[in-house]
Amino acid sequence: MSVAVNQRPSSAWWVVLLQGIATLILGILLLSSPFITSLTFIIFIGAYWLVDGIFSLIRIFTKDSDIHWGWLLFRGILGIIAGFMIMRSPLVGLLVVPTTIIIIVAIQGIVMGVIGLIESFKGAGWGAGILGVVNILIGILLLSRPLLAAAVLPWVLGIMAIVFGILTIIVSFKLRSA
Repeated sequence: MSVAVNQRPSSAWWVVLLQGIATLILGILLLSSPFITSLTFIIFIGAYWLVDGIFSLIRIFTKDSDIHWGWLLFRGILGIIAGFMIMRSPLVGLLVVPTTIIIIVAIQGIVMGVIGLIESFKGAGWGAGILGVVNILIGILLLSRPLLAAAVLPWVLGIMAIVFGILTIIVSFKLRSA
């Protein structure tokens, strides 16, 4: 049993390598051609939401789901509407989806910042307070210019994908040698 466990990570190193290469390529595409890559990604998201919405509605009539039928109905209708709207007008989707993501991240940052400040006053230290203030400031900055932040998002994601792709490739070779 222990031999199989020890061989398992090294035998799957190539899967991790492929994931790293794919992430690296995505990052390069996001930096070299952000508009086309983002538009393609949005179209795939729209198609996924449309198909997922249809399957959510189908799952209402099957008994293989533990999810309440009301949630499946809500998810199905929302997925079909969002998917159809993005597929019908991908350029609008390219504007709306990233901007919505930025607004959600901004609100999350503000909430996390407030929680950090509360924790710092409860004895977590001044580091938690500083991080709380930074989170709040970044959240306010993102909320003040969500369209600008959404326009920069492909480059930020591209840089992150390149870094994570390289790190994943390094990890895959470490797995291979393990």
